[in-house]
Amino acid sequence: MESGFRFPFLISHFLPPVSRFPFPLSLLTSRLPLPTMKGRYKLNPINLTAHEAHEKMVSGEISSTELTKACLQRISMVEKKVSAYITIFPDLALKMAKDADERLKSGENVKPLTGIPIALKDLLCMKGKPTTCGSKILENFVPPYNATVVDMLLDAGAIILGKTNMDEFAMGSSTENSAFFPTHNPWDPDRVPGGSSGGSAAAVAAGEAIIALGSDTGGSIRQPAAFCGVTGMKPTYGAVSRYGLIAFASSLDQIGPIARDVKDIALCLDAIVAHDPMDSTSISFKKPPYLESLVDVDIKGMKIGYPVDFFGEGLDPGIRKSLDEARRVLEGLGAEFVDVELKSGDYALAAYYIIAPSEASSNLARYDGARYGYRNPTNIDVMDMYKKTRGEGLGREVIRRIMTGTYALSSGYYDAYYLKAQKVRTLIRRDYDRSFEKCDLLFTPATPAPAFRIGEKVDDPLEMYLSDIYTVSVNLAGLPGLVVPCGFTKGLPVGLQLIGKSFDELTLLKVGNAFQEVTDYHKRSPVLD
Repeated sequence: MESGFRFPFLISHFLPPVSRFPFPLSLLTSRLPLPTMKGRYKLNPINLTAHEAHEKMVSGEISSTELTKACLQRISMVEKKVSAYITIFPDLALKMAKDADERLKSGENVKPLTGIPIALKDLLCMKGKPTTCGSKILENFVPPYNATVVDMLLDAGAIILGKTNMDEFAMGSSTENSAFFPTHNPWDPDRVPGGSSGGSAAAVAAGEAIIALGSDTGGSIRQPAAFCGVTGMKPTYGAVSRYGLIAFASSLDQIGPIARDVKDIALCLDAIVAHDPMDSTSISFKKPPYLESLVDVDIKGMKIGYPVDFFGEGLDPGIRKSLDEARRVLEGLGAEFVDVELKSGDYALAAYYIIAPSEASSNLARYDGARYGYRNPTNIDVMDMYKKTRGEGLGREVIRRIMTGTYALSSGYYDAYYLKAQKVRTLIRRDYDRSFEKCDLLFTPATPAPAFRIGEKVDDPLEMYLSDIYTVSVNLAGLPGLVVPCGFTKGLPVGLQLIGKSFDELTLLKVGNAFQEVTDYHKRSPVLD
């Protein structure tokens, strides 16, 4: 089975150095002509949203093969500057596109995602394809099965372009913690795209994929969506199956989509939200038709909570200005804002960085060189093999969090740290519940500042952690969160975060779509030579 083209960094380290560079990246799709749509449409296909592309494929104005070739060529043009992908599957993608075109031609089993090129964060297992989780310890791991969401995308006829870069084991806020290379923000390549789903957000922003899947443990979809000027959603915990997701923190991780607009988010949720008996945390509930429900939506009279605690000291003035303008837009559409308090949010970051590392220390215990993944070939003793395998195979941030979590769970400290953090988690959830008694959803910043420069915070973990200050409480409470672009500051995108009640993604989508119907921030793209 083909493994697809992988960047030189990920070819087995046992090969001679020259074998790691079989051909330059520019040759990946150098023979693929950039397609133009038939008739009066001359727009580059990579600028289409998924719902627009679906309509044009159904009408025959463009084919899935043309759209896939356009994305592959875009990858070949900008990937050296962006570095969004760890692995690319050009042959597989074109084969899948051909099959999708036959499906579209026959009109049988055609779904909204049929023929749409999608990228996967490299912690979602795909049978026969390398899944590294951004770590050297899994550099050569090839799973024998698909994640449930991958099966759902394949059933929907989606095209898998490749696997996107990420912070190692999803631990990071900048995609600088990838074991292989950092990803760059398409709006300014000297800046980070956010993390840990930075590769997925950058791929969508740069036109290297129409939609991408990421995972969100403490803001890892929403923060990079804000940094890259795209739309991203963390669904309610349990709404999307986590089976086949390589775990970081099992009670916090949630798979979700990143796209250009809210309608594409809805279209993707229609495909991936479902109960899965393979996932014990998957919850069965009555799922609404997300995309269909966005037709002719009126948000007049809707009550939007304004957490005054989220707009205090530390928020960048440019972001505050963009959010104030976004509030005026929503008020102009008839929404009513009400002030609410979320006092427990002051403790969310501290609680998160006890609970998440604790769960990580348990989940990552399996990477010891004895079962699978990288193994140091020492012949001394088992303990030495464990230490050398983890020391060589795991990055600094991963080791830091494993040690923090192990300490918090150790005898004598469990009650003082982990148990107390879980109690704070309960208070945070109750705080949100009280707020929702006054409103339908919450309106908050997504990040305290715009994208920072690569290397700026890498030596200051606490400063890096603060970039998630507005997002981690949503994961601790298990709630859905949506980020939409709402402006720019210093030439960099600003994101607006909407937080909803459990399993009420639809309200967030309605408000987000209403905002995008009267603004064009989501339609703006970075210039990449």
